[in-house]
Amino acid sequence: MPTVGIVIVAAGSGVRLGRGIPKAFVEIDGTSMLARALEVVRDIKPAALVIAGPPAHLDAVSAIVEDVGVAATVVAGGETRTDSVRLAMAAMPSVDVVLIHDVARFATPSEVFDRVIASVVKTNDGAVPVLPVADTIVVADDGIVTENTERARLYRVQTPQGFPCAEYAAAIAGSVGDFTDDSSIWRGIGGTVRTVAGDERSHKITVESDLASHAGSLRVGLGTDTHAFGGSKPLWLGCLEWPDETGLSGHSDGDAVAHALCVALLSRAGLGDIGTVFGTDDPRYSGARGDVFLRGALDKLAEIGLAPKSASVQIVGNRPKIGPRRVEIERTLTGILGAPVSVSATTTDGLGFTGEGKGITAIAIAHVSAR
Repeated sequence: MPTVGIVIVAAGSGVRLGRGIPKAFVEIDGTSMLARALEVVRDIKPAALVIAGPPAHLDAVSAIVEDVGVAATVVAGGETRTDSVRLAMAAMPSVDVVLIHDVARFATPSEVFDRVIASVVKTNDGAVPVLPVADTIVVADDGIVTENTERARLYRVQTPQGFPCAEYAAAIAGSVGDFTDDSSIWRGIGGTVRTVAGDERSHKITVESDLASHAGSLRVGLGTDTHAFGGSKPLWLGCLEWPDETGLSGHSDGDAVAHALCVALLSRAGLGDIGTVFGTDDPRYSGARGDVFLRGALDKLAEIGLAPKSASVQIVGNRPKIGPRRVEIERTLTGILGAPVSVSATTTDGLGFTGEGKGITAIAIAHVSAR
C-alpha cells in the first residue's frame, strides 16, 4: 500500500482578505480554515502531515492541530508560497506520494484527494485537480483584445496537487523563484502532469467576497407535513413513541415532525421532497420510523457537501400534550441531526383540521450550509 504525505500551506498573511489575522485562523461559522482543512485530512489518514504556518503563530497552529486530533509536524512558512512548500518538504519524511494543499481550499472533499493519489500511484506522474472554464478567455494588451483562446482546452487548477515524493522533494529543493502552482516545478524538470476531476467546493478563499459561499451562507429550508389520526399503529412523533395515544395514518409511521424536518432539509438543498427522494409507495419504508428518513436526508446532504446547522419545528394540534416531553424531543432530534433543534407547540383554538382533533401538522425550518 503506497504511503502518502500531505503538506498544508497555511502561512499566508491574509492581507487581501482584510481580517487582520493570518488566513488560516479566519473562522467560517465558528471554525477556522485550518481546522476545517485538517478535519478532511484526518479522514484520509496520511502517513505524514506537515503544516507550513505563519512564523509568528506556530503555537496557535499547534493548538488547532491538537484540538482537531491529528498528528502533524508544524514548520515556519517562508516569504513566498514556494518558500513555504520548500520548507515543509524539507521536513517531510520518506513517503511514496506527496500532496501539496492550500488551506484556503479547506472545503475540498476527500474524494478529490483520493483521485489525485490514485493518479500518481497508477502513473508515477504528477496530478492536479481541474475544472473546466465557463467564461470566454481572451488575451489583451493595453486594454485591447489581441488574442482569443480555445475555451475547451482551458481549465482551472485546484489543490491538492500530487507527485512522487522523492522526485518532487529534489525538484523543489533545487528550484529558483516563486511559483503559484506546484505542478510548474514538476513540469520544469520534465515531469508529466495529469489532470483529475476537481470540485466546485474547492473554491479558494482570497478576498472577502470569496467567503460568501461559506461564511454566513446559511440556506433556509421550509417543510410541512400533516397526518390524520387513525389506524392501529402506535403514535410516533418527534422520533419518540407516545404510549396510549392514537397513531397517525401514513405509509410509514406517520411521524409528522420527522417528516416535516426531512422535507425542510431536502428542499433547501434542492433535492426535492420526501416522496420524491424516498418514494411514498416503496415497500422498504412501510412503517419506517422517522429517524430513517432523517438519516437518509443527512446522507443526501453530505453527498453534495452540505450539513444542517440548526432547525426549528412547531407542532400544531390539540394532542398529545407536547410540553411534558418537549425537551426530550429536542434532545432526540438534535442527536440525530448533529445540530441543535428547537421544538414548540400550539393549538388553533378549535379551528380547522387540527383544532377539531383530527390530526397533527408540523412546520419545520432547517438551516443548512457547507460542511
